[in-house]
Amino acid sequence: MPEVRQLRHFLVVAETLHYGRAAERLGMTQPPLSQSILALEREVGATLFARTKRSVALTPFGEQWLPHVRRALAGLDDVTGIAARLRDGSAGHLDLSFVTTADYGLLPSLVRRYATLYPDVEIRLTEATSDVQIAALLEGKGHAGIIIPPPGSLPEALRYRRLGTERLVAAVPESWIEEGGVSLQDGRLPSARLIEAPLIIFPRRIAPAFHDLVTDFYATHGGRARIVQQAIQMQTIISLVSAGIGMALVPESLRNLARTGVRYVDLVDPAPELETGLVWRRSDSTPTLERFLAIAKGDEEIDQPRGA
Repeated sequence: MPEVRQLRHFLVVAETLHYGRAAERLGMTQPPLSQSILALEREVGATLFARTKRSVALTPFGEQWLPHVRRALAGLDDVTGIAARLRDGSAGHLDLSFVTTADYGLLPSLVRRYATLYPDVEIRLTEATSDVQIAALLEGKGHAGIIIPPPGSLPEALRYRRLGTERLVAAVPESWIEEGGVSLQDGRLPSARLIEAPLIIFPRRIAPAFHDLVTDFYATHGGRARIVQQAIQMQTIISLVSAGIGMALVPESLRNLARTGVRYVDLVDPAPELETGLVWRRSDSTPTLERFLAIAKGDEEIDQPRGA
């Protein structure tokens, strides 16, 4: 099989049709170049150049073989270039999971910025609850996850970066407001009206931080959550609100999820704030992940979420 070096020698001689100029371009002397071409001709079993004392020309075989050699060498160059881009993180793939609450706020802008800077990286998105994401990362699956940090500390094998917080608003059935069942105060919802209404919420087993944030708000304002329905998808929660099953406290970014029969209302009292952050394996040095982390700087990089 011809060596890549021999093929490059053949290509330069074919382009210059002059052994001296070809040797100069290749940074070598003419005798070893001639020997390389002769060895290549023996390898392929055909004469590549018709030589005289005054000229060098491609043989008919050489003319037909030349475009194939060009394509083969171009492919090798592409492979080398791809390897370099994989090493520096401008190509490859990024496996990113996310909680449903991030789908209407943090996630779109973050992915858009990353995709704009690195269009050749394949972004593989998976929606999952925080507990599922953490378990997958500990099993070596995926690169990073956008989570609502759970109570307590994260496993030592993981790193955490706080991306930000957003306040909660009430998702209220439009019909309750129109029919007078819920009265607003300057367009905002009093805590008493919220507490006395049936509540739709994430199950605590899959979103303990979010669940506790909501129920603690009720307790702080002298009430107890009357939970009538639980759902693990934010879209499902909003659909249940639309159906008049109950109210829900949701991140403010959910205003971007317009749904007939639902009105998003600010609270009269200071609203609780939900923290969202990025988690990844401490040992993971994948170049695409490093690039993503540089973009998703957030507020701070720490070992544990606030309050852990």
